[in-house]
Amino acid sequence: MRALIVEDDQTLAAQLASAMQDAGFVTDTAPDGEAGEYLGATETYDVAILDLGLPGLPGIDVLTRWRDQGIAMPVLILTARGDWTDKVAGFRAGADDYAVKPFRLDEVVLRAQTLIRRAAGHARPVIRAGKLLLDAQLGVITRDGTPLKLTAFETRILTYLIHHQDRIVSRTELSEHLYEADSDRDFKSIEVVIGRLRRKVGDGVIETRRGEGYLLRSAPR
Repeated sequence: MRALIVEDDQTLAAQLASAMQDAGFVTDTAPDGEAGEYLGATETYDVAILDLGLPGLPGIDVLTRWRDQGIAMPVLILTARGDWTDKVAGFRAGADDYAVKPFRLDEVVLRAQTLIRRAAGHARPVIRAGKLLLDAQLGVITRDGTPLKLTAFETRILTYLIHHQDRIVSRTELSEHLYEADSDRDFKSIEVVIGRLRRKVGDGVIETRRGEGYLLRSAPR
C-alpha cells in the first residue's frame, strides 16, 4: 500500500513516514500544500494524510482541489486545533477522517489502514480470500491458519491483491501502489515475485491474464 504524507513539520513527517513504513506502507512526503497537491494529482495513492495548517496552500484548499479533480483516495486530515469548525470544514471539503494533534502515531496508522480497507469494500480488519486470511492491522497473512513466510515486497503485493480480490489488477496499477514517486518501477521484478507468491499461496489462487494483469481469486477453481 502507498501513502502520501503532507506535513510541514519535518520531524513529525519523518515520524509518520517511519510508522507507516513499519506497517508495510511505501510513503511519499510533501512539505507544503503546493507540493502535496501536485503529488496527489499526479501520483496514485491508497491514502493521504493531510495537515490542515500548511504554508502556502492550506490543507483545505489542497483537499478541495483533489476532490474537484475527481481524486477519490481516502484522506485523513491532521489539525492542531480543537475547534469543531475545522473538522466540519474538512469533512465538507471531502475528508474521510481526522486526527487532532498531538496524537499517537499508531492511531494514525490504524485509521489509515481502516480507510483503505473500507474504500476497498471490507468492513472488518481481517479479510478472507479463499484459504488466505489477511490481518490488515498486523500485516500478517496466513494460509489455512499458518503464517506465510513473505518478504516485505511479497507482503505488499499480496496485500494489495487480497484487498482487490476477484478483479484484474494491471501491472501498471500494481506498480503504482508499490513504489515511491522517485523509484524505478520494474515490471520484471513484479512478475518474478508473483511467481514466488504462487508457490507460497497454492495453485490456482493468483492468475496471470496475458495483456491484462493479475487476478487473485477468493474461490480458486
